[in-house]
Amino acid sequence: MSTTTARAVAPVAKKMSFLDRYLAAWILVAMAAGLLLGRFVPGLDAALDSVKIGGISVPIAIGLLVMMYPVLAKVRYDETHRVTGDRKLLTLSLILNWILGPAFMFALAWIFLPDLPEFRTGLIIVGLARCIAMVFIWNDLACGDREAAAVLVAINSVFQVVAFGALGWFYLQLLPSWLGLETTSAQFSVWSIVISVLVFLGIPLLAGFLTRVLGERAKGRHWYEETFLPRIGPWALYGLLFTIVLLFAMQGEAITSQPLDVARMAVPLLLYFVLMFFFSWFVSKAVGLNYAKSTSVAFTASGNNFELAIAVSIGTFGIASGQALAGVVGPLIEVPVLIGLVYVALWAGPRLFPGDPTLPPPRTDPARNTEGARS
Repeated sequence: MSTTTARAVAPVAKKMSFLDRYLAAWILVAMAAGLLLGRFVPGLDAALDSVKIGGISVPIAIGLLVMMYPVLAKVRYDETHRVTGDRKLLTLSLILNWILGPAFMFALAWIFLPDLPEFRTGLIIVGLARCIAMVFIWNDLACGDREAAAVLVAINSVFQVVAFGALGWFYLQLLPSWLGLETTSAQFSVWSIVISVLVFLGIPLLAGFLTRVLGERAKGRHWYEETFLPRIGPWALYGLLFTIVLLFAMQGEAITSQPLDVARMAVPLLLYFVLMFFFSWFVSKAVGLNYAKSTSVAFTASGNNFELAIAVSIGTFGIASGQALAGVVGPLIEVPVLIGLVYVALWAGPRLFPGDPTLPPPRTDPARNTEGARS
């Protein structure tokens, strides 16, 4: 890095808050804090899990809503038409999310867990639950296309409602029977899937849309993006950390009491998140998408809806089941891996997409991207 660039970066780093400057470290601390709380505070997991409405954990729902609202308030909804008309982007995302992703997780689950049917089934369910929540955070941190992410997640939500049950039957019963493998009987609640979509996407999406429309109407776009968004931006990170602590506190004892099982499940999950991201990123580049859209496609394809996976596993197999534990291990691996991929995207973006106008500014820090709107 040149002396001029170093001087330019130094003042920016000094202006960053303590939380922003060490985002990756705080995420790891939040995970560790949650695990320790769940392990050493008697009855905490049961107390948190008991606060539910319609099968949805209220504490986690609050954390996710606080996390997603600032990001969805940044979306320029009047520009989503440029995404809905991009057939290449939409087609690629559908193929990656609903054909390649579930099939890849199915293969990894059988390769690495052939003797552990409960955990194997849980991982397959994780692969079927396409991301509709945290992807907004990862995409925003990596300076992906916000409008593209909003449209892709909306499409994922529709497919989640209509296709989740059918794909579950295909990957747990039909395909294994064709291959001469052990089958698993499971009945998925369509209502649980609908509730998950409405709560974790519908509420923050509506709130973000109304905030954008009413805010711009009252004060104008310049005030909205230069004054209002920087004020609410940090709350996305606060919500993320709060959600991570709660999630791991609820399942801390289960995770820490079975370290070897967690380690075995961690390997296919790690391969899934990393390989899905890079494959999606490179394919997006190959078909002509820019950095911002490629990044949105990659994070949408590699992330998963852990809340839905956990809810379905608990509702179908029970809270103490191996399937439920697999659902919890999903975000245990996903969160640190995807925050790492954010840094990889910011570092490798200029090398893979040289001269791309949608690239983030040089030396961008992921946490800094939450404070304002990307132009």
